[in-house]
Amino acid sequence: MFIWLIRLVVIIASPIIGYIQISADAKGILIGVGVGLLLILIEIMVEKISLGSIIAGVIGIVVGLISAKLLEYTVFLMDNLRLTTFFDTYSLLIKIILAYTGFIVALRKKEELSILDKDIFFSGKGGKGKNFKILDTSAIIDGRIADIIETKFLSGVLIVPQFVLDELQNIADASDTLRRAKGRRGLDVLDRLQKELFLPIKIYEGDYPEIDEVDRKLLKLAEDLNFEIITTDYNLNKVAKLHGIVVLNVNDLSNALKPIFLPGEKMNVFVVKEGKERKQGIAYLDDGTMVVVEDGKSFLNKRICVIVTSILQTPAGRMIFAKFVGEENQNANRKNNDKNNNKRNSSVK
Repeated sequence: MFIWLIRLVVIIASPIIGYIQISADAKGILIGVGVGLLLILIEIMVEKISLGSIIAGVIGIVVGLISAKLLEYTVFLMDNLRLTTFFDTYSLLIKIILAYTGFIVALRKKEELSILDKDIFFSGKGGKGKNFKILDTSAIIDGRIADIIETKFLSGVLIVPQFVLDELQNIADASDTLRRAKGRRGLDVLDRLQKELFLPIKIYEGDYPEIDEVDRKLLKLAEDLNFEIITTDYNLNKVAKLHGIVVLNVNDLSNALKPIFLPGEKMNVFVVKEGKERKQGIAYLDDGTMVVVEDGKSFLNKRICVIVTSILQTPAGRMIFAKFVGEENQNANRKNNDKNNNKRNSSVK
């Protein structure tokens, strides 16, 4: 309400001022009305433009004008009559061009400046963008990235694009219960990253409106700024590598850190279910590695000692094949028991 009152005052005052100061006729009134409408139009446009864009634009214009002044002084020092005459003739045009160029550059690149503001020394140490890592939606929802950061194995600056936040919010607002739970867990992970962990995390406001898919936007952003991507998405991992983008896959890290078992080693496992093949039993290690136990079906819901026979590495992870290590001992015990029973029976007779 107050803003409309101010606009009304401007509309009424402008033609009056024009009539008094410019011309005491219709010309002055029209000029005043035009100036008033122009002021209101500028006010509406400014209201829709973010403060960051305005500040960046003003800084760009100032830098452009300073560049024009330095160029003018350089031409003066060169003491070239033809060059000086040319610059004097087109001085205003050159200043407008440089001011406009500074304005556009600052406006287009303000999102990148917002990332590099206080952390620009990171890029200076390891090369351009080497310490800036973009968090993918899948890595945020997965949650293990928070534990990895807490161990201080990662350094640099974490970047969360606004379009990734929008995707997380859409997932958190989904009608499907499981999908909604994943989205909310992702938001909780981001909250933990901001409050508890030592790595700085920044929101990248830039977007690529011409691109619809979030994964393609991530690839484009990583290519443009030479950033790394943290993800758990297998397909995004492969496509990013084809584009020459450095990818930190949490699943690859998890597989690399799993304990290594060699054929012949023994381990204790708990058989939880039947396998696909006949008489197979399935067990899992603490890190989730699947153990396929030969003839393990008979030991369902029991903890047994097995010996590793072979290991299979797959894109989904490592799979261990094993067999029951106590089978020979068990057969020997059965034979001893049979012998003892036979002796007892003969003595009774």
